[in-house]
Amino acid sequence: MGTPITKLPGYVKQLVSSKIIDLEVAEQSVQKAYNEKASILEWLFRNRIATSGELAKAISHEYGLSCVNLDSIDIRLDVAELMSDEQKNRLNLLPLYRYGNNLIVAIADPVHLPNMDDVKFATSLRPHPVFAEFDKLKAHLSMGSGFNGSASSAGMAVSTEAITQNIALDTQELKQNEDDGEEVEIISFVDKLLSHAIQSKVSDIHIEPYEKNLRIRYRVDGMLKVIATPPISIASRLTSRIKVLSRMNISERRVPQDGRIRFNFTDKKDIDFRVNTLPTIYGEKVVMRILDSDSATIGVDKLGFEKKQQAAFVDALAKPDGMVLVTGPTGSGKTVTLYTGLGMVNTPEKNISTAEDPAEINMPGVNQVNVNPNVGLTFASALRAFLRQDPDIIMVGEIRDLETAEISIKAAQTGHLVLSTLHTNSAPETLTRLLNMGIPPFNIASSIHLIIAQRLARRLCEKCKRPSDIPTETLKQIGFSAEELANTTLYEAVGCSKCSQGYKGRVGIYQVMPISAQMGRMVMDGGNSLDIAELAQKEGISDLRQSAMQKVRQGVTSVAELERVTKD
Repeated sequence: MGTPITKLPGYVKQLVSSKIIDLEVAEQSVQKAYNEKASILEWLFRNRIATSGELAKAISHEYGLSCVNLDSIDIRLDVAELMSDEQKNRLNLLPLYRYGNNLIVAIADPVHLPNMDDVKFATSLRPHPVFAEFDKLKAHLSMGSGFNGSASSAGMAVSTEAITQNIALDTQELKQNEDDGEEVEIISFVDKLLSHAIQSKVSDIHIEPYEKNLRIRYRVDGMLKVIATPPISIASRLTSRIKVLSRMNISERRVPQDGRIRFNFTDKKDIDFRVNTLPTIYGEKVVMRILDSDSATIGVDKLGFEKKQQAAFVDALAKPDGMVLVTGPTGSGKTVTLYTGLGMVNTPEKNISTAEDPAEINMPGVNQVNVNPNVGLTFASALRAFLRQDPDIIMVGEIRDLETAEISIKAAQTGHLVLSTLHTNSAPETLTRLLNMGIPPFNIASSIHLIIAQRLARRLCEKCKRPSDIPTETLKQIGFSAEELANTTLYEAVGCSKCSQGYKGRVGIYQVMPISAQMGRMVMDGGNSLDIAELAQKEGISDLRQSAMQKVRQGVTSVAELERVTKD
């Protein structure tokens, strides 16, 4: 039974009234496209019911919008770079012209008109759609601009500056609607905040109430940046919306709360956010940390190890027992390093269990446990339970106390490979920290195989970095020799539309210290961290500053980052 003419799209009716196709063919075509769950326009073109020119003319007439010939348009570079190739393909559109704050955008199918909201958010410009022929638009999109090869995995290569402008536009809408009692703007604002944080490789979002305004900041490549200052009058509604999504108690504002959001980013991908609220004198501060398993487990070759360091890490993971410790401050990438290691040993033959607070990265094949001290499930009690289940590999989120340390050491001495973290500034200090916790020197020397201290430095943007103009004498004081300065080009950050203040992404800076027999004897003889550090240098182990200097020599990061991440 055919589809009634009243249910035909307007532009299909235009094709019928123009006698390009007859009514029966139109009805059958629409029905078949519906059955195949296909775009009607694409179905008509693919089956040669109408040409792309006839379709574009009919759609243009129906919607009262212009129709353009893409073959006669030269798109400027600055316009082409407003959106990434992947983003244009995903949204099925092409930016054509920019004038002031306006952007002319070509689409072929009216079903893509709602994508104008995404264009507005991605470019900070006011989009104006025009129609183009279906095949010509597809041809332009398939060729790509050639300018946007560095799009993120989420498909949006948008600078932090553009994000700031986008959020600011939505903040203006919130200000205009703050008194109308409608919650739809708040819901939309939160969704866009989360979506664009994911797309832009943000690690966490901070929403902070003050006396007269809210401050919203993104952490990009380890650095916080203000992106919006909405009116303080929306603070409670904004926080309530986030608490609802996080399954928190929205009526409780006096104590901190923890929650989790599973955000439907695309049809095929959900992203988790770890959410924490904290009462302040002006309201509840909210911090949302993005837990993206895909971006967190990046492969050992991309962590930033030098060849010798990577070999030591791989060798330690290949051992059947012993302990591997990763140390550094919060936010230094310890969890990513540990999970990268777990990914290397995660096979069907291995029984792997982890105790974390909480588990931030989901890894199939690994038994992950969230510790909960409120019900008696501590790191120590989880470890005891693991040992009753015959594990091959154990990962402890953090060694915080003597009891956890003792059980971890015992497990490492009895045929288990144990991975964990500590908060110390360097690898040698980790050994003395364990001694100070009360672990006997012999147990430390006999169980620990490798200690990794690490930091994260921002990577220089390959698009805009330039040779550094820092005076040679200053570089010599930092530690570079005159000979290497004569033969090596050091770079500095500039900043462009593809990066954040001259940087894009981060790289690990490591001190990878295998525990040698001589180092073990030094621990048992009561050596302190300075003695161990001196021995490590003699054994050819680079400290964090030396490793960072190597990244500067390689052009990966800048002298400014060297000073920032390794300063005493």
